Amino acid sequence: MAHPVVHWEIASSNGKKSQDFFAKLFDWKIDTNNPMNYGMADTGGGGINGGIFEVPKGQAPYLTLYVLVDDLQSYLDKAVSLGGKMCVPPTPIPGIGSFAMFSDPDGIVVGLFKNNM
Repeated sequence: MAHPVVHWEIASSNGKKSQDFFAKLFDWKIDTNNPMNYGMADTGGGGINGGIFEVPKGQAPYLTLYVLVDDLQSYLDKAVSLGGKMCVPPTPIPGIGSFAMFSDPDGIVVGLFKNNM
């Protein structure tokens, strides 16, 4: 299963660490072959690709996104095994699906979403 997102950009205090974390967690392909070391992320199809980069010194890291997965708990567990922390356990959204949230090793909060279908 691909893990698409609608729109996103991850700005981290350690760009390389964040690039490695998300590549391992979701099997995304991260390409930093550019002068700014901006990690162009290919999410595997079906969604919008994004970017992972390092914020300038003194700027707070930021992120807003939800990633589609087929098993919320397994991805929460995997995130924790890679150094992340669970923020919100799998929670139903009646008639729509369910969501969960974790933070990556840098403390950036990410949402997971699963359809009812």
